[in-house]
Amino acid sequence: MITVCLNKEDFQYDIHSLVKAFYPREEVKVFANREKIRRLEQKCTPFFHLEISYLEENGSGEKDRKNQIEMALYLPPMEQESVMEEGSGRHKGLAYEAGGYIQAAQAAVETDFSDRKMTKDRLKQSLYQMLSEYTRQKLPWGSLTGIRPVKISMSMLEQGRTQEEIRTFMADTYFASEQKINLCLEIAKKEQEMLSQVDYKEGYSLYVGIPFCPSICSYCSFSSSPISMWQEQVDKYLDALEQEIDFAASAFANKKLNTIYIGGGTPTTLSPQQLERLLIKIESSVSFSDLAEYTVEAGRPDSITREKLQVLREHGISRISINPQTMKQETLRIIGRRHTVAQTIESFWLARELGFDNINMDLILGLPEETLEDVRNTMEQMKGLSPDNLTVHSLAIKRAARFQMFSEDYQGMQMTNSWEMIDLTERYARELGMSPYYLYRQKNIAGNFENVGYARPGKASLYNVLMMEEKQDIAALGAGSISKRVYKDGRIERCENVKNVAQYMERIHEMLERKEQLFGGR
Repeated sequence: MITVCLNKEDFQYDIHSLVKAFYPREEVKVFANREKIRRLEQKCTPFFHLEISYLEENGSGEKDRKNQIEMALYLPPMEQESVMEEGSGRHKGLAYEAGGYIQAAQAAVETDFSDRKMTKDRLKQSLYQMLSEYTRQKLPWGSLTGIRPVKISMSMLEQGRTQEEIRTFMADTYFASEQKINLCLEIAKKEQEMLSQVDYKEGYSLYVGIPFCPSICSYCSFSSSPISMWQEQVDKYLDALEQEIDFAASAFANKKLNTIYIGGGTPTTLSPQQLERLLIKIESSVSFSDLAEYTVEAGRPDSITREKLQVLREHGISRISINPQTMKQETLRIIGRRHTVAQTIESFWLARELGFDNINMDLILGLPEETLEDVRNTMEQMKGLSPDNLTVHSLAIKRAARFQMFSEDYQGMQMTNSWEMIDLTERYARELGMSPYYLYRQKNIAGNFENVGYARPGKASLYNVLMMEEKQDIAALGAGSISKRVYKDGRIERCENVKNVAQYMERIHEMLERKEQLFGGR
């Protein structure tokens, strides 16, 4: 455990994310509450303790008092001797007041607290440099901890800045590595090219959520439920969903529908007849005249049948996902996916046989007990299948995931991701003729890793780019979905549907009222 004590609540998320990036295996606790920190440290001695203080001029006339952020890293007594023996040049300083902690690193930076962006940047720069010197390591993403790092290079390109200016800015401001800066620029240029082909400013996208799965994966925190629990109520769910479709059709009647994405959950847990019902409802409600992409996340191989794929094919679905996550059977068992590696392969070739020429496959790095060789084996099998897209995720475990809720069931299991694994998947994707086209990160990704989408020319997902770069309104329908309105001044507002399926069906009129408040008067 690492404890961080602030003298006031501000930038907790940024501090937590950056410390966690250096120490992915440690639990990081950040509070502006000294008593709470004390109680934590009494129960468990921390690996180290951080003090971060925001110090503002108090108008008392003190000449030496400046607006600045001060930080200091303290070691508990049990850690001090080993550190001093390293001969690293670290020296003893002032003792942390509780329990004989000894200062091992410190930093300070001046700022203008009225400028929050500057304050955040300087805080993260100073904290990064202190931790980098203390740990003797540099992070590929430097001090960047946000979910959408590509947005920085994208916005600068849109402002007419040169690639060299962007490189310099990202290196000097965030200490990002040349490799990651190059990746951001490559993706930003690809996104610009894709967006130039659609009138996205006058358009919108439609997300339709089907919150059912054959079983719930151990790492999953999405709003999904086992289809076996809801089999008799799926049609009732579709009744509610159709009301939202009607709302979207009316609210966006004067806008151009650019993309449709049916996700979940696993949409192919629906029966062929239920799939047909949903697709017919969408077709009869909205105009497809400007539709550039239509995706259905078929997802779990154990939910895919020839009849279901034929329904999707007959309704003009242009892109599907068949997601193995890994091609190691033992890992599939551990994470609660009931399909087999053989079913993944069979489902893929069945889709090819039926004419699907844009198939995405999702993979996850960092799953329990997976080694570099396991990842290499999965990528070799991807090479044999040769999908059109690969989306490579780094495992992020959230509070609602079984890994967290029942952590005792997974004690002793290694869950290791590495930059070597990331680089390996990139090499294989490029060998398959794919290039990266979108990138994002999630909270709780250990090691400050990223998720990257790769695609062959002409096969990249426009919906993913529009969603990630937040370029247009997204009307999101179904339990647990989040709609987004993008205003002309760049402001973004959201509204959420309840996650619970029963609550969604019972409170559908409330869900419609929320959307009316967000999108009304368009």
